[in-house]
Amino acid sequence: QVLLVESGGGLVQPGGSLRLSCVASGISFSVGHMGWYRQSPGKERELVARIYSGGSSEIADSVKGRFAISSDNAVNTVFLQMNSLKPEDTADYYCSYHILIGGRWTVYWGQGTQVTVSS
Repeated sequence: QVLLVESGGGLVQPGGSLRLSCVASGISFSVGHMGWYRQSPGKERELVARIYSGGSSEIADSVKGRFAISSDNAVNTVFLQMNSLKPEDTADYYCSYHILIGGRWTVYWGQGTQVTVSS
């Protein structure tokens, strides 16, 4: 059974930093890839960053230069370091695991962690 548990969200002032963590169980980091998505009220869920088994990563243009994704495969954990936070970064942040099964992508989601950027 795949289980993704996020933590690290909270209230932070503009310009501040937060580090989100996602502990995964029931998966193999060597198969598939991990991602962070976010969704704010009235908007669609959007990709923030993803990291592949080889260590390469992608960052959305909207957060490039401010956010970074990393992983610690030894403890099956993916991190999202968020710096220089802006009010528009306020959203629920979701960890995801993507695996290709039978030629189709299957996606597992965590329960989400809320990030609020406000003074």
